[in-house]
Amino acid sequence: MASIFTKIINGEIPSYKIAENEKFIAILDAFPLVKGHVLVIPKKEVDKIYGLDRETYSGLMNFVYDIAPAIEKAIPCLRVGMAAVGLEVPHVHVHLVPLNTMNDINFTQPKLKLSDEEMTEIADKIKSHL
Repeated sequence: MASIFTKIINGEIPSYKIAENEKFIAILDAFPLVKGHVLVIPKKEVDKIYGLDRETYSGLMNFVYDIAPAIEKAIPCLRVGMAAVGLEVPHVHVHLVPLNTMNDINFTQPKLKLSDEEMTEIADKIKSHL
């Protein structure tokens, strides 16, 4: 069965897309820890990050390398943190989280509930810095 990310990649579920190429996609997290929380996902559905072949892993990190500075320019923060947790969805994804405190990347904290307008505004702001 296809993961929720594969369904997003295939256009079956809407998302707030930041960037995309033939192998990767970056979207706003639908349940963000903080404003500007982005997921970077390989289009190839693989469960664990170390299950990726080395070429895809390197490509994923190169895609992250392009997205993180745009987040940092768009969202007031001290830096952008990165985590590959992988417990929520069995499809590799890297969390890019704008950080001002260590708690900003605490996955046990309540998630934000942002309006469609807020999500669109955040996505557009990040995209403007790519």
